[in-house]
Amino acid sequence: MDQGSVDAIALLDDVREFVELARSGAYFAGDRRVSPRERTRWRFTFQRLAEDAQGALRNTDAEEATAALEALVDLACELRQYDHFRSADPVEAARFVVSDAVAMLWSAQRDRHGFATFAERAAPQLIRWESEFGWTRTGFGRVAERETTLASVLERMLPAQDMWETFVDRYLDALDTAADRPRRRSDRDERERTAHLAEWHLLVVDRLIGSEVEDRLDRLVEHPALGGPDLWFLQAHVARHRGDIDSARRLVHRSLEKLPGHDGFLGFAHEIGVPLPDRARRR
Repeated sequence: MDQGSVDAIALLDDVREFVELARSGAYFAGDRRVSPRERTRWRFTFQRLAEDAQGALRNTDAEEATAALEALVDLACELRQYDHFRSADPVEAARFVVSDAVAMLWSAQRDRHGFATFAERAAPQLIRWESEFGWTRTGFGRVAERETTLASVLERMLPAQDMWETFVDRYLDALDTAADRPRRRSDRDERERTAHLAEWHLLVVDRLIGSEVEDRLDRLVEHPALGGPDLWFLQAHVARHRGDIDSARRLVHRSLEKLPGHDGFLGFAHEIGVPLPDRARRR
């Protein structure tokens, strides 16, 4: 389809139908709603819808185009864990680079709606979509080679200090919502969320430490939506920046007791002179 002629409303309907069928298992198992031929060609449908969504986003400010691309990113994020299609690595098979799609989506939101609206929309999406090891299952292939973290996408989009401060405020609001969400939460949810967002958190520390809004870091490092070794590591970084080396050493030692082979933890421990736990020394 000519990207300039994409009907964003019809496209959104098609995307929603595709996503609903995928989540219901229609592409994975026998289901009359999806023909056997279509079940084997799902990746081409995904590619077509993704191309049309990105084309529509370039050529219109319709909210339907935005919603269509958001829905496809949501689906791609699920594919690392869920077998919606018969594929060893669905994101690689669909040739869908999540970080590229998100960069386009966020840039369009910022350019068309202003920075404040972009920050309000992108902050919860960062929490929902960021992935520590990318979005392919194997980490190999043409798609994996092109992937970057969403933290690095955001870093390029926040050239001024006041932008960082505004975005961090919206991010903390989004964390509040994640913590208050009326569902059964577990320590594992908090640990995994914090691990996925670890790079972003260190960027925030570097930008806000010593600034007029450094108090935001106190909210961040004690936030109930976060937890586990990556949170202790974040707390260690803040403590080191504030000159509390003893606390930094204690916190990174605690992190290494849980994840003794973590390269970032080990490098920081050597940097500030932390005696390694037994499990870390044996590696």
